[in-house]
Amino acid sequence: MNREQLKGKWNQLKGNIKKRWGRLTDDDIDRIEGERDRLVGKVQEKYGKSKEEAEREVDDFTTKH
Repeated sequence: MNREQLKGKWNQLKGNIKKRWGRLTDDDIDRIEGERDRLVGKVQEKYGKSKEEAEREVDDFTTKH
């Protein structure tokens, strides 16, 4: 899923993102606004992951959804 597709399907994906990364609050998800880089940053911040690790997780997630 590319960046434009992610933004376009953002409302549909919010629930799945919350299930996958439960530490993200509704406010976090609203602030991300479908931006991949923001999602990667929040995953890094909330889970203490490296940028590369967070990018892999986000990419795997978006590929599946």
